[in-house]
Amino acid sequence: MPAYRVYVLRNVQGRHYIGVSDDPARRLAQHNSGISRWAGANGPWELIWASAAQSLSTARRLENLLKRQKGGDGFYRLTGLPRNSR
Repeated sequence: MPAYRVYVLRNVQGRHYIGVSDDPARRLAQHNSGISRWAGANGPWELIWASAAQSLSTARRLENLLKRQKGGDGFYRLTGLPRNSR
């Protein structure tokens, strides 16, 4: 059973991309190579946070929770990232 991680990418404009993968490093490479349409057009990206390994359903719940935060206090509280993480 593969373990999944929620990951957060940041581009040079300071925008975040939140996703789920069993291999965040591979996904980062895909985003930066243009395989992912939206992320590829808005990169380059750097991986700034990844969760602990978890089941896919737990990872999806965390991903949706982070996305609902829209970069607000909850996002930074949940990830532990500093608000000015540029």
